[in-house]
This record gives sequence, structure tokens and C-alpha cells, in this order.
Amino acid sequence: MKKKKLLIGLMALLFSLTGCSLPGLTSTSNEDTIAITGGITSESQILAGIVAGMVEHYTDKHTTIINNLATTTINHQAMLNGDASISAARYTGTDVTTTLKLKPEKDPKKAFNLVQSEFEKRYHQTWFPSYGFDNTYVFLVRKDTAEKYSLKTVSDLKKVSDQLLAGVDTSWITREGDGYEGFKAAYDFEFKSILPMQIGLVYDAVAAGKMDVVLGYSTDGRIGSYDLVMLEDDLKFFPPYDAAPIVDDKLLKEVPELRAAINRLSGVITTKKMQELNYEADNNLVEPSVVATRFLEDNNYFEGK
Repeated sequence: MKKKKLLIGLMALLFSLTGCSLPGLTSTSNEDTIAITGGITSESQILAGIVAGMVEHYTDKHTTIINNLATTTINHQAMLNGDASISAARYTGTDVTTTLKLKPEKDPKKAFNLVQSEFEKRYHQTWFPSYGFDNTYVFLVRKDTAEKYSLKTVSDLKKVSDQLLAGVDTSWITREGDGYEGFKAAYDFEFKSILPMQIGLVYDAVAAGKMDVVLGYSTDGRIGSYDLVMLEDDLKFFPPYDAAPIVDDKLLKEVPELRAAINRLSGVITTKKMQELNYEADNNLVEPSVVATRFLEDNNYFEGK
């Protein structure tokens, strides 16, 4: 079984690199069905479900969601190959550096304008406005730690950094640009000790008191469930990761009503709301597709927009 899983993984990687269609992917060759890429996270799958619901509510098209595409690169390749025509969960900061191979852009508006113009020019794909939240890196502490040291911003950590044990995503320590080396240069301090961890473990670690401060993602549902305090990145070190859907221009021409339908999702999901939706999936074990449907039904598919 392990060998079979490894073979499947290698095949997916091979096809993503060669530009051929991935085996098993449902393409959009069926004119009645629109394929949408999700991902491996609850957030990406919830967003895919939300987009799918809007498509089916406002057009006469059916949808199919391709989940478990592990990286932005594989999602992007699925779009280029024609295996999908909508990518539901894309982030400005990631696509600037990973897809476009450009330097990080710290200004949110400039970052959005950059991906919007470059994706149109290079790939004939339309970046729609953000859902309304930015899923970026964020330093987190418990409430008692924030009160003890009067912590509100990342700069506030400087005066007590020599007393703090930090847990961070393993890849962040060696990440170029917005990784630890860049962070130390920007904020002019380093932690007493910094330990690499799987990103999913950092929230439990700080909540249990095993870490003083951790680096997590701003929309993770466990921030609210553990009542953690997010410290403001007051020097704007981390680039923006505004979440938005991308649609192939050919599909927009074939289904013109699609543009208005997806535009209704502009600015409707706050960071807090995305935390709540992720919590439903990750903590309460509700299927992401169900979380998406409930969200749309609760908001009447944003018919008033």
C-alpha cells in the first residue's frame, strides 16, 4: 500500500512538471460541468465549496471539485492544463513569489495589482477581488502572556525576547525573504530559543504552555478556540496573503453570468469568519463542503449584493 501511494504521488509530480494532464482529474471538456481546484487544507476546500455553490446557484452549470492538490504549483498547472477552469483558493503573496517568481510585495494593493495584471498577461486568467481576509503569518501568545508582558505588537516582543521560547513552522526558519533571518534583520531581535515544529502543532503547544510564542496562520480556527492573542505585525514584515478566486478567461466568455456571481463573494469573509469556518471543519469535523453550503445558505447566496 505504501508503495502504491508513493507511486501515485510520483506520477502526480511528474505530470505537474511535464505539463500533461494529471491522471484521474476531471477536466472541463464537458461543457455542462465546471472543474474547480480546492486543495489539501480545510480552508481551500471550504472556499472551493463556496465558489461551486455560487456557480450552481447563479448559472445553469454543474461543478466538480478537485481536492488534494498539495501545492500552489500543482493547482496552477491544473489550470494551465485545462483540467480546471477555476482555482478557488489562491493567495497574493504566494503567487507573487512561487508562480510569478517575483520579489515579495509588501503593499497589499500593489501585490493584488501585480498578480492581477501578470496573470492576465501571462496566463489569460482573471484574479477576482479578495474574499475579504488575509491568511498571513501571525505571532500568537496566550492571554496571560500578553498581559504579563504588555504585548500587542511584534515589536513589543523585543524587550522580552531573551526570555521567550518560540515555536515556528519548520520551513520558516530557513525561508528566504520573509523567514527568520529576514525577520531578525527587520525587527532587530531574536528569540531566546526557537524550535522548528509542524505548523499544526504550534497552537496546541502554546495553549499548553510548552511554548511562550508561536508563529501560525491568521485564519486558523484554533486561534479562537484557544483564545490566543494575535500580535500586530507593526513593521509590515510579512507580505500580504489576500485570498481570492482565479477564473480562466475562456470560461468567463463562455459563461458571462459567472463574473457577477463570483464578484458577489468580494469582501464577504472576514478573518474572524474564516477562523470560524475552519474551526467547524477542523475541530467539529464537519465536511468542508457542508460548511460551505451552510455558509451560503445562511447568507442567501449573497443575493442582495
